[in-house]
Order: sequence, then structure tokens, then C-alpha cells
Amino acid sequence: MEHDLLGDKAVPANAYYGVQTARALENFQISNVPMNFYPEFVEAFAIVKVAAARANTSVGAMKPDRLAAIEKAYEAIKAGRYHDQFQVDWYQGGAGTSANMNANEVMANVGLELTGRKKGEYQHLEPHDDLNMSQSTNDSYPTAIKVAFILRNAKLVDELQKLAQSFRTKGNQFIEIPKMGRTELQDAVPMTVGQEFHAFGASLESEIELLKDAEKYLYPVNMGATAIGSGINVPKGYSEAVAKELAKLTGKPIVPASDMFAATWDQQGFVVYSGALKSVAIKLSKISSDLILLASGPRAGLGEIDLPAIQPGSSIMPGKVNPVIPELINVIAFRVVGNDAGVAMAAHSGQLQLNAYEPLVGLAVMESQHLMFKGAVALRTKCVDSITVNEQVLSRYMEETVGIVTALNPVIGYEKATELANEAYRTDKGLLEIIREKKVLTEEQIKDLLDPVKLANLDKSKYPR
Repeated sequence: MEHDLLGDKAVPANAYYGVQTARALENFQISNVPMNFYPEFVEAFAIVKVAAARANTSVGAMKPDRLAAIEKAYEAIKAGRYHDQFQVDWYQGGAGTSANMNANEVMANVGLELTGRKKGEYQHLEPHDDLNMSQSTNDSYPTAIKVAFILRNAKLVDELQKLAQSFRTKGNQFIEIPKMGRTELQDAVPMTVGQEFHAFGASLESEIELLKDAEKYLYPVNMGATAIGSGINVPKGYSEAVAKELAKLTGKPIVPASDMFAATWDQQGFVVYSGALKSVAIKLSKISSDLILLASGPRAGLGEIDLPAIQPGSSIMPGKVNPVIPELINVIAFRVVGNDAGVAMAAHSGQLQLNAYEPLVGLAVMESQHLMFKGAVALRTKCVDSITVNEQVLSRYMEETVGIVTALNPVIGYEKATELANEAYRTDKGLLEIIREKKVLTEEQIKDLLDPVKLANLDKSKYPR
């Protein structure tokens, strides 16, 4: 039996959580997505709690034996133990108070047990007085969310770098294969397949840099702000000490926010980082849609590339194979864009000195990180690495296209080039066929002026090998 302001309540004997978590488990049976669905968030909360305990000890507020018990709980949770005890649903009211108390209660009881005490012997280690010392949910919860985002960002960045490299590898493999570029889905001017794939890689690399930059907005934390930013109940030097400990534990330059009142309600770091995730999602969706289009057909579409066949595509049409992995990436991207919209709504809806909607921010962003990490792995290993090129199709397009007429502007002028293009469209002949019929150019000139690779201005030295 445990007791809180509402009275006595029975807690399961095998549980490491306490009375406030037990009430939250009854009140918030909503999504069936508990805190531990994202293990890094559990680890992040443990990091915040041990950093706070170390800081409190360094400024003389906490007794060393209590720190020692919290350290043992931290090490156990970091090792992956007790994660099943972090059970509060992500969908909750109260600005994260239930999640914070879940962490406080579990770490208190784990610390007690690992130091030879019994669960519930809170006179030796108390969820409020010790695990929440110099804290409020309003500073520890958003800080835990930030730390979780930071821990997970490195993993996502690493996988996106592998995907970008996969596109670069294909770019080098296809570097001299000519094709027609298209603008507004109309024939434009020549390029090479390699240039197209290197562009995919380069565009992803720019998104990776954006993610790295966006992470920096997560480094200022409001630990020490407590309830609203005034730092009530916080000993002198604590804010600086806890930020220093967080920096040590994460390996990132975490610092105290410059204005604790602003930092307690301001969601800028979350909005910026979620926006960066949205930008990555949009880029992956654009690339995936291009792959779908380039592989369309295969006989009655563009058919320029072949995506690997990984499953039958239809329950009624024999032989059909669909571009399921790029489609999957689009589904993921649409979800990430929606999650970012949710973050925007949550960020602007907090009133006065606190934002009560941070639980949605945490869930939305961590889901986006998770989906994009998994999606990037699938796109790389089940699609991009095995893409092949249909050179015969590309060669036919180059013979039949009118787009290369642009290269003749400096030689015969725009007006004459336009006449040739119009005739080609009117007669359904290829441009080269008309040029030869009318003897506009010699074969030597055709070879020199209309060489597709030369027209693509290919410079291999610009691309990483």
C-alpha cells in the first residue's frame, strides 16, 4: 500500500513503480504506447536523474549514500534492466508529471533494492525528496525529451549517411550512361544516370547537415528552472552543475538556458528539430517518387531503371511487381509531415509559463526518428543497392528525343532550331533523323555537337569515388 494526496492505493507487489504511476496507468489507457516503447527515452530520463543527483551532491544538497543508490539504479537502467517498469502511456495530461513520477518511483525502488533495502522503504531513498530534488516535471521532463532526441539523432544521421553513400556508389557505377533529363515531365537536355544518382546523394547529404545543425537547438536546457523558471527550491550552482553533468553523460555541449522563464515554455528547439526531420522526409519522398517514375512500366512507362523485385505485386495481375519500398518511404514521409504539424500545434498551444503538450512533441518526434531510420535501412538494402539501368531504353530515348535541339542554338540559332523541333514533333520523327535528312550537320558535327555525355557537361572529378 502507498499513499498520496488522494489517499491510499494498492500497488502490485512485483512493481518497481509507485502510487502516482499506478494512478496514471488507470487514467491514461489511451494509445498502448508506453514510455519504454522508445528505450532511449528511458535511458534519457535515467541520465537526467543521475545528472541531477550528481549536481545536488556537488553543491551539498544531497547525501552521498543517496547518490550512490541513484547511481546504481542509473547503471542498471542504462544496461537495459527495468525498462518494463516505465509503463505510463505517452498520451497523458499533466505536462508529463506522470512520466516524471514513473521515472522517480522506479529509480527510487531500484536504487533501494540494489543497496540492500526493500521496495517502498522511502525513508532511505524517496521519489520526491531525492529523485526529484531541485527539479520539477517542468524542467526534468523536457530535458529528458531533448536528451532522447540527441541520443537518437546520431543513429539516424549514421543511417542516412549510408543511404547517401549508396546513391553515390550507384552514381559512380552509372556515371557515363547518357539519358534525357526532364523538366515538368517533358524532355529537357541530356545528362547521365550517374549525375542523377549523385544528385540524390548530394541532396541527402545536405539534409544530414541540417539535422546536425538542428540538434544544436536542443543543447540549452532549463534544468534548475523548476516550476516556472524562477528556480524555487534550487541551491546555488545547481543549474550549471547539472548541465555540466548532462554534457559529460551525453558527450554533447549541453548548457543552461540563458532565460529559464522563457525556456520553460519555449518550444523552439523542438520545432526546429522536428522541422529538420520534416525536411529529410520531404527529400526522401521526392527521391522515392522519382524512382517510382523512372521505373514505371516496365513496358508502358518510362522503364529507365529496374528496381529489385522483392514480392509479387498483385493478387489478380500475373507477373506484376510494384515499387513497394519507395512507396513505403512515401507513407513514412507523409506520417513525418503529419507529426511535424502536431509538434507545431503543441508548441503554440501552451499557456503562460508552461507548455502542457510536450508529451505529444516527444512522441511525435521519436516516432518520426524511428520511422525514418527504419525506412532509410529498407530503402538502401532492399532497393537502391540493387537498382539496374535499362541502357537500351535510354539509348532509344536519346535517338528519338527532340530535347537535344537546345545544343544547336549556338550553331544554327534559336529560330532554326525551333523549326527543326516542330517538324520532329509534327512528323513523329527523331531530331537526329531530320538533321540527317536535311543535311543540317555532317556526321562529324553530329558526333561532336550532340554527344550526350559531352552535352551533360560531365566532370567526374566533381564526384566522390
